[in-house]
Amino acid sequence: MDPIDATHVSELEPTRARLRSAWQAAKPDYAQRRADLQRLRRALKAQLETMAERISQDFGGRSRHESLIADGMTVLGEIDHLLRHLRGWMKPRRVPVGWSFWPARAEVRPEPVGVVGVIAPWNYPVNLALIPLATAIAAGNHVYLKPSEHTPRSAQFLRELLAEVFPPDRVAVALGDAEVAAAFAALPFDHLVFTGSTAVGRKVMAAAARNLTPVTLELGGKSPAIVCEDFPLELAAARLATGKWFNGGQTCIAPDYVLVDAGRRDALVQALQRELATRYGSGNEGDYTRIVNAAQFARLQGYLDDAQARGAHVLRIGESDAPSRRFAPALVLDAPDDAQLMQEEIFGPILPIRTYASLDEAIAYVNAHDRPLALYPFSNDRARVERILSNTLAGGVTVNDTLIHFGVNALPFGGVGASGMGAYHGRAGFDAMSKQLSVMWQARRAGSDLLKPPYAKIERFIRMLVR
Repeated sequence: MDPIDATHVSELEPTRARLRSAWQAAKPDYAQRRADLQRLRRALKAQLETMAERISQDFGGRSRHESLIADGMTVLGEIDHLLRHLRGWMKPRRVPVGWSFWPARAEVRPEPVGVVGVIAPWNYPVNLALIPLATAIAAGNHVYLKPSEHTPRSAQFLRELLAEVFPPDRVAVALGDAEVAAAFAALPFDHLVFTGSTAVGRKVMAAAARNLTPVTLELGGKSPAIVCEDFPLELAAARLATGKWFNGGQTCIAPDYVLVDAGRRDALVQALQRELATRYGSGNEGDYTRIVNAAQFARLQGYLDDAQARGAHVLRIGESDAPSRRFAPALVLDAPDDAQLMQEEIFGPILPIRTYASLDEAIAYVNAHDRPLALYPFSNDRARVERILSNTLAGGVTVNDTLIHFGVNALPFGGVGASGMGAYHGRAGFDAMSKQLSVMWQARRAGSDLLKPPYAKIERFIRMLVR
């Protein structure tokens, strides 16, 4: 395709300043926020097929249905949730002042902060750009978006879509490579949302820190699934296969590895092989998403080569093809802890399977590593699930399934520790991109009028306050 008209680094700060000046001149009220969200929804809904085509071109082949679900349905659902609750979320919330401040009253007002920067990744290029953007708009902010350079057609789609919906002093889009992204992260935003790897997240946070810009970091890590001995293996295999191989495994909350009780490992492997053969066998090629670029393909192949060199057993389902970037699903058994795929987030269609002798051992293994973005316990025994939840910590959890907590608008989505900080989706995102402004309303006559020297005159009053 023709080269994208990239944004020059020198344009970034003038654009941010223009967005900020326009916001300061006329902060969006409820009517404008609602109208903006409605226009965005209509425009995206009308162009879902174009969106799916552009994303597929970027990936060299991505399931149309997966694009409609993951980048279409999720965004439309989030906008609907924002519209449904916006008026209530904008209202000031009364809070008690306590007897010592009576008859004053107090409230918390959600106020927009200004210009929100959004740095979006390539794996879900529309979803992870438009959900934080729509949330920032709902909170009354203006937005500057930087899509990923690794999905240029999707980035151009976003630029065209947003230019149709918003005036240029309300939403702007910066296109460009890593140099543009680095300069973008260093802008003095009022809030910055970044979705991407932990390594890049550290750099983004360091750049933002120079401006004391608050950040929401949605990172990744190695999200485990724990299959307990009571859970049916066929059902576990089906749900693990969906979570792992949706979008070719290029999902930040995909199950990164599976822990299963030792006596049932081989049965789980066989169940997964059957699932994969049924899903991605002959005639279903269009349903299997390709790896986004040659560098990512080579990285994943390197993981498998390294694991085999260290004694792991690799099972491939089908054939890989480097020119088309079709990476055959792979199961990896007996991978040692020092293998690259056990050290790094896999972010692809490779699933290591490890065994445990006891649930305590599985929990200890999870806790010996960085806190994950997602955790997937599989058990119909509530006590077992509660044991896992009370002894581990993750960004989010789906019990007896994978991925789907992301799509629940009322659940905050975010990491913890190395998997991120802050959260968005629904009310959590609205509050994160607002200033929770504390306001105290003093009465005409107040006890505080007495708090002045000579304090000896109010000794008894002070003793009442500190009793």
